[in-house]
Amino acid sequence: MNYSIIIFFALLIIVLLSGFSMQKIIKNNDNQNASSNFYDLQATSLDGQLIDFNTFKGKKVLIVNVASRCGYTYQYEGLQKLYEIYGDKLVIIGFPANDFLFQESGSNEQIAEFCETNYGVTFPMSEKITTKGKKQSPVYQWLTNSKLNGWNNQKPTWNFCKYLIDEKGNLTAFFDSKIKPLSEDITKLL
Repeated sequence: MNYSIIIFFALLIIVLLSGFSMQKIIKNNDNQNASSNFYDLQATSLDGQLIDFNTFKGKKVLIVNVASRCGYTYQYEGLQKLYEIYGDKLVIIGFPANDFLFQESGSNEQIAEFCETNYGVTFPMSEKITTKGKKQSPVYQWLTNSKLNGWNNQKPTWNFCKYLIDEKGNLTAFFDSKIKPLSEDITKLL
């Protein structure tokens, strides 16, 4: 009879431990699914405000890693014009990054002043982030990991690489720095 009680408690412990393991697996799966949804992402703007990607449902989103001292910095002008033309159905978000030859070394305040003074930027700009490496921002983790976004592993090759997300939160295109904001490659998809 003592063996029956011991076996009963042993089975009970095994069942309880299995239950805890199952809960952990389910929780991990829930977290993985949540991180693979574009609309669950957030960023912080240059002025410290929350940029909640959930508010972009129903619009296309163009995400661009930007820098103030780059050969492609002139593309701010094209990005602003694109935003003015397509702003009713397109959100552009600039992500300043100092990832390529230290071409964005300024503070968030300096970046905001530069963009406003030189290019009249009115589209949302995030605080300075990292687009690659160990400190890669969650937004760029999603953009550059096919397990999260569905197909793309392309990391930015330089400043002013562009990622286009459709109205349903699906990553649909990657454009390298050489593709100008107003090029037909981009505008035909808007």
